[in-house]
Amino acid sequence: MRFTSIMIFAVLVLITSCKDKTEETEPMLVFKYTLDPNGERLDNFGEPAVIPAGNAAQTPAFNKLGVHSIELINYVVSLPTTSTVIYKGEDVTVNGELAIDFDKEKLVSDGEVLVKIPLSEIQPGTYTYLRNSIGYQNYNVDFIYNDPTYGLFELNGEIASFVGFRTYIKDYTVGGETISVNDNKMQGYWGFHVGNPVPTTITGQSPATTVPNPLDDVSPIPLGSCLVTGAFETPLEITGNETEDIVVNVAITTNNSFEWQDTNPDGKYEPTEETVVDMGTRGLKATIE
Repeated sequence: MRFTSIMIFAVLVLITSCKDKTEETEPMLVFKYTLDPNGERLDNFGEPAVIPAGNAAQTPAFNKLGVHSIELINYVVSLPTTSTVIYKGEDVTVNGELAIDFDKEKLVSDGEVLVKIPLSEIQPGTYTYLRNSIGYQNYNVDFIYNDPTYGLFELNGEIASFVGFRTYIKDYTVGGETISVNDNKMQGYWGFHVGNPVPTTITGQSPATTVPNPLDDVSPIPLGSCLVTGAFETPLEITGNETEDIVVNVAITTNNSFEWQDTNPDGKYEPTEETVVDMGTRGLKATIE
């Protein structure tokens, strides 16, 4: 009986060791995200962008980023196809309209890994650009409120910003408050929560979202999408013979990404007086670690 028990234990150890060894030797393509407040601020064409006269902007304190798809693009540039998309989140069809399923969207904080993809599933080649579909942003911004009775308050609020082409939202949480929607929302929908001095939540629709695309002349993105494109600092080489993980650091620029019409020209956001004109990301740069 003792000999049998020892044999069973030895077999279990062997099986576990083989399993662990297999898992460890499967090389992965790892995508890690950095929310970069100091990155170069770009326009829709991937060119350096200044803040227009009459507007003001600030760099939000980012909490979460939602990525709906990842594409690797080689020297033959194309629109998104099944051959370029290597990761895609869940979609859902509601009332005949295709939309991002927010309930199933993967969210990351600064420095977190979004996804690991077996390198055996990636077509060997040289990739020079990375394209991401950004679906969701959550961040905090500073603002002021001038109360007619109590005077000026300098405050901070949390924004949930849905920048994907269309998103089906059952509900979402902003500033600890749950907002029920149960509908599709087009790109630019947002919720804004203020905790002090009186807890308040408002929702709205931004008229524009900047989507940097340095390949616009050869690969323009569909209107209303949020396909942010950026170059690899050094081209990504996939041979098909990799034995170790390849880690890609995707730096998303948040530099002055929250922009408004500065009706009261003081450079401070006043929600009751001024209109938000842009809350898109401001660039993407991919680096191989």
